[in-house]
Amino acid sequence: MTIPKHDEIRVPALQLLAKRGQLKLSEFESPLAEHFGLTDEEVHTEYESGNGKIFYDRISWALSYMNMAGLLKKPKRGIYEISSLGSAKLTVPHEINGFIAVEFAKKQQNKPTKPVSESTETEGLTPQEELYSSAEKIRESRYQELLDTILSKTPREFEKLVVLLLQGMGYGGEIKQSGLVTSYTNDGGIDGIIKEDVLGLGRIHIQAKRYAQINSVGREEIQKFVGALAVAQSNKGVFITTSSFSKGAVSYAESLNGATTLILIDGQQLAAYLYEYGVGLQVEQTIQIKRLDSEFWDSMENDASTAEL
Repeated sequence: MTIPKHDEIRVPALQLLAKRGQLKLSEFESPLAEHFGLTDEEVHTEYESGNGKIFYDRISWALSYMNMAGLLKKPKRGIYEISSLGSAKLTVPHEINGFIAVEFAKKQQNKPTKPVSESTETEGLTPQEELYSSAEKIRESRYQELLDTILSKTPREFEKLVVLLLQGMGYGGEIKQSGLVTSYTNDGGIDGIIKEDVLGLGRIHIQAKRYAQINSVGREEIQKFVGALAVAQSNKGVFITTSSFSKGAVSYAESLNGATTLILIDGQQLAAYLYEYGVGLQVEQTIQIKRLDSEFWDSMENDASTAEL
């Protein structure tokens, strides 16, 4: 028996959750290995790069894709549980992989798309294009992991995180203690402050809302924040949320006409910034792709006898 691919693991893993209730990632390995009839050697086979066990990693990816598609949920950090949608989809298990492919495409393109099979997703791509496509899928998966993790932390920790992020993006520069998380009570609608200069004459004020992804920040909350900026005599604000902004909130922010510079950062953009600036992440692996150095080879004398080959 060869080690199953991650899309082959999805349905058995979902069925296992339906029976067991809640499981940690490590608790999937033994029963799934038994389901697929894997030997101990196959279970413990590692990637050639040495970056962990293949079967365990594929279980992780199977769970990640199902979590992204809403088929399971994580009630606590590192704990998986089947969702009501997952239970419903288990009645037609042969449709699950197609459903996940559609949901993944929607998240990538932000619009409905026709069902596609994952086996055709990279058809016609060059090896380099396939590599970029794989990297993008990994990035999208990490975005969801980041948001899930943030939502498992307290609102106070989220406020600290967004201050760290803005500092990591270069705001505050080399100024010592440029970032400040305001008092938890009587903060006046301001959750954090970034000092842009040594004297603190220039300041960026931050509002951080840790909302579930199904919710959205409305116009009224943005107006309150703008009012808080006025009280603080500031014309620079950043409103960051783990969810999204309503159309009314976005149009209001755009209508300020420069009197107040207000930046809105939703959950997807937040995850993208955290990933790009490496806040709370580590580099897992670096792959070098090399090409011929044309200057190096052009400096060498050509063999005239091979010109007609």
